[in-house]
Amino acid sequence: MAEETTLPTAEETLSDQLRIRRQKLAELKEAGKDPFEITKFDVTAFAADIKANYETMENQTVSVAGRIMSRRDMGKASFVHIMDSTGTIQSYVRINDVGEECYKEFKKYDIGDVIGLTGFVFKTRTGETSIHAQGITLLAKSLTPLPEKFHGLKDQDMRYRQRYVDLIVNPEVKDTFVKRSLILREIRAYLDGKGFLEVDTPVLTPFEIGASARPFKTHHTPLDMDMFLRIETELYLKRLIVGGFDKVYEVGRIFRNEGMDTKHNPEFTSIELYQAYTDYKGMMDLVVEMNTMLAEKICGSTVINYQGTEIDMGHWEKLTMVEAVEKYAGVSYNDWATDEDARACAKAHHVEVPSNATKGLVLIEFFDAYVEENLIQPTIIYDYPVENSPLAKRKPDMPAFTERFEYFINATEFGNAFSELNDPIDQKERFEKQVAAKRAEDPNTTAQVDYDYVTALEYGLAPTGGLGFGIDRLVMLLTDSASIRDVLLFPTMKPLD
Repeated sequence: MAEETTLPTAEETLSDQLRIRRQKLAELKEAGKDPFEITKFDVTAFAADIKANYETMENQTVSVAGRIMSRRDMGKASFVHIMDSTGTIQSYVRINDVGEECYKEFKKYDIGDVIGLTGFVFKTRTGETSIHAQGITLLAKSLTPLPEKFHGLKDQDMRYRQRYVDLIVNPEVKDTFVKRSLILREIRAYLDGKGFLEVDTPVLTPFEIGASARPFKTHHTPLDMDMFLRIETELYLKRLIVGGFDKVYEVGRIFRNEGMDTKHNPEFTSIELYQAYTDYKGMMDLVVEMNTMLAEKICGSTVINYQGTEIDMGHWEKLTMVEAVEKYAGVSYNDWATDEDARACAKAHHVEVPSNATKGLVLIEFFDAYVEENLIQPTIIYDYPVENSPLAKRKPDMPAFTERFEYFINATEFGNAFSELNDPIDQKERFEKQVAAKRAEDPNTTAQVDYDYVTALEYGLAPTGGLGFGIDRLVMLLTDSASIRDVLLFPTMKPLD
């Protein structure tokens, strides 16, 4: 009877690979060739540059460094592909060129090892630009094998947890983050060109403000006081307008202790900017101009594709919230003579509202229920009810509304702008009502009114336009990424244990 054999499990196979790689490292150390003791390798060329400039670089000696991604051994010669920060390039390694001892050591290298290689540029018989190796140095030993060559790292959760592996085996991921950097660079260049000054404001704040977003709380030991991670940069930036800066912006890390989904992460990046002597209409012009420019610069066209939907970033519709609700819900705000009329209309349309809801709150609920999902093409919705705009200036001819807008693309809100409220008396009253409402909702809240900001307004805030928008959603749009985690190098994750 034949003896039954069993194949090793995946765990046993991985364990064997880990053991073998560590044994190779131990042998190198024993021979006095510990790769981790090497501190430097002089790189003179990169893969993409060599390929793009072959005609001028043919037969030139270059030194490249990178990770072994594949190899093909043919006895006394081998082909190996090395990946550096710009891409991959092939190298031809032959025993007669690098020497018997060096070649023997090279044959023991593993996929994933980081090497430095010197040689001259040439093309193989098949026409592939390559480097004919004349010397090889092991710079770092990969003790854990990369995922299987042709499958990459496909487990979405593991890709986010081990972004370093994701970047190695899925090259298109690196392209997303290169574009993210380019987007930030173009935004900065645009704003700098408009005369804005980039500034930094505190991340740690001394108390929780009354805004609806829930903050993260920490404790400052030397001062023996609780502090909060910021949920916005707005109030400090507007203090700077009071202080005499006419145009300021901040690329700021924001922290909100709230839910997570494909569009939300507890920490994210926003840009807030403020400009004296303009209003929300000036901010509208800036939004349209900047976003049109970004589409052209990053995607090469104002017409982009996002998750199968064609979006024209060069064409923007503008509607008041009243007009938008009438267009998509068939309901006219102007038909509501009283708050009770508005609540009755909401009930008839199965829109849930609080029993004491005002006309403005009912309008907001209708917008959420009927409008936002239809705003696929770039759309600016302006003139918001005062009920949900505590920092925006009232419209002089319509005091129930404020000079505020939000802009939407693909049924998602991308940014928020105001004609900033600069009346300190009105601002103080709104802050106090906001904090009172929060305390009524949550008796344990520590929310306070930022009276120092009110004091700043008392010194005089010029008429000011303000805008805030999230970088992460913008990067999602311009890189065709489905989730915010796809555009964050290290998204927030629950520990595996």
